[in-house]
Amino acid sequence: MDKVLIADHHPITRKGITSVLSDDQKYEVIGYINDGNDILKFLTKTEVDILILEIDIPNLNSITAIKSIKREFPLIKILILSCHPEEMYALSAIKYGAAGYISKTASLQRILSATNQIQKGGIYLNENLSQRLVSDGNNTHGLAHKYKKLSSREIEVLNLLSNGKRNKEIAFDLNINEKTVSTYKMRLLKKLEAQNVAELIKHARLLQSANI
Repeated sequence: MDKVLIADHHPITRKGITSVLSDDQKYEVIGYINDGNDILKFLTKTEVDILILEIDIPNLNSITAIKSIKREFPLIKILILSCHPEEMYALSAIKYGAAGYISKTASLQRILSATNQIQKGGIYLNENLSQRLVSDGNNTHGLAHKYKKLSSREIEVLNLLSNGKRNKEIAFDLNINEKTVSTYKMRLLKKLEAQNVAELIKHARLLQSANI
């Protein structure tokens, strides 16, 4: 059962999300935060799998805080709740390390769906924004265009990486040696213009969320 921390200063929002997550029985809501100053203190003392974070929680710049949280607690998956249009902050949130961004006007069922998607290792954005992110508004430079230039073997390696497989496991699954896996990873980093493997995995999950 995944442990969820809800950081939102609206009691009704916290109650609604708690209700829908508890009904799903995959999640345990272990705490509430209504002030941004308390988030890191809580995370330092308590193990959390998923952080549902209000973008406008008092005393915190949530977008820049994502980077700090992910640096100190890299395994935590962050879902941003926002009353702002997704076009304003969603892409920045994902680039800083959030796993999802959803409007506070969304139904509780949609919030549950977003939580389920990030719990499985995916990235959640609305469909239009997800497509925009991978296309980058430019068919010749977007992530989707780069992905379509990958070989079938490179795509296999990328998919296995996004599923958390290590070099040794990928080598076994594809019946190749580990040195060859490393070569494919270097090619993928170059072709998808990723700075590191973590960014490469994020690219893969964005492509999956956009059904590319």
